[in-house]
Amino acid sequence: MTARIVLLNGVGSAGKSSIARALQTISAAPFLHVQMDSFLEMLPEALQNHADGFSYETVRQDGKPAVVIRAGPVGEKTLRGMRHAIAAMAGQGNDLIVDDVLCNGELSDYVKLLSAFDLHLVGVMAPLQVLEAREARRPDRLPGLARWQYPHVHAGISYDLEVDTSLLTPLECARRIQQRFQL
Repeated sequence: MTARIVLLNGVGSAGKSSIARALQTISAAPFLHVQMDSFLEMLPEALQNHADGFSYETVRQDGKPAVVIRAGPVGEKTLRGMRHAIAAMAGQGNDLIVDDVLCNGELSDYVKLLSAFDLHLVGVMAPLQVLEAREARRPDRLPGLARWQYPHVHAGISYDLEVDTSLLTPLECARRIQQRFQL
């Protein structure tokens, strides 16, 4: 049987991880949850906020802070490796829920690498003010990250399904995904 992959794309604090955990509990088959954050945490601490890894610059956008993220050569290599690792996992027959933030055209790489599998692209949406309020409550988030990501993450992407986490609970989102793709 061909591996099934649910790619959840959304701004940080949109609720992707919560949806993934809920989907794992209700799916008939076991799905592995692959988080972009897990790969970023593999980098040495010295490459966080470093030009070779990932750098973070706070700028003003609409009078509020926005955190611009730039990936250096090691950061880009890490994210490419993540996408190839996902393809390798699927190649071994693993069903996957991928939790990512697509800001720089990575979708074309995913589509190419995952063309042999049953790929479902899900947009995880919420209004900016909701995302910023969630971000403010999370100690692991830089204030302004959602503001910068918001106009970039969904730009030009046509989804198989969109869910709005300001209107639905993670479990309700997971049920919609499960029903739509018969998981």
